[in-house]
Amino acid sequence: MDETDGRTGRFEATRPHLRAVAYRMLGSRAEADDAVQETWLRLDRAEPDGVENLTGWLTTTVARVCLDRLRSRQSRREEPLGTHLPEPGAELNDELDPEQQAVLADNVGAALLVVLDLLGPAERVAFVLHDIFAVPFDEIGPIVNRSAEAARQLASRARRRVQGATADRSFDLMRQRQIIHAFLAASRDGDFDALLALLDPDVIFRADDTAIRIGAPTETHGAAAVARAASGRAWGAQPALVDGAIGLVWAPAGRLRGAFCFAITEGKI
Repeated sequence: MDETDGRTGRFEATRPHLRAVAYRMLGSRAEADDAVQETWLRLDRAEPDGVENLTGWLTTTVARVCLDRLRSRQSRREEPLGTHLPEPGAELNDELDPEQQAVLADNVGAALLVVLDLLGPAERVAFVLHDIFAVPFDEIGPIVNRSAEAARQLASRARRRVQGATADRSFDLMRQRQIIHAFLAASRDGDFDALLALLDPDVIFRADDTAIRIGAPTETHGAAAVARAASGRAWGAQPALVDGAIGLVWAPAGRLRGAFCFAITEGKI
């Protein structure tokens, strides 16, 4: 019993770090929690008592779990649907000192999580482990089934892609989120003037074939008309990442029924 309690205690002490690793790799809190739980199950089945660095063993294990999930997601061409958008620095490793946390927070914001979706599974794992969590390449190589030098090249290629993508202002998710949250609040409150202020004068609201079949107009033109249509009707929607940008989803009882995509230019929808 003491042995089991000791193992549980050591795992729980490492849980925040494992969640941070899994969250950066998967971009979804729910999937990250699942990956950490699977890591616990693997620990429970294994006998790592002779392992000197249990944190390293657990980090390697959760990375393998995440890699499997990323590959499975890619094969199904699926992307996670997360209604909670990350704040910069969310779920940082509490063991880091304030200076390290500030550096890490600058690198793991919402924009980066979207950019990471552009990477292949092995690239993402190599980049996250090395550039965010400082895992050496000789430990990353076996995880992605490559040599240490090949893992270094994966991370380098991923770094170039991330740097190129984050330079594009279209990845300013935080500003997008502010605008969409303001739109959602104005819609819920029936604040017609606030909606007008958020909408471009020539805005067009378009419905796809599915929405049209259930009664939505094909197109609504102009800020006033769109504001009238949205005023007092929040659709029960919640913010989410939709095609790599901030949007809204309608998912009653957790079942996705509709999605709203927004084009934002110069602070206007």
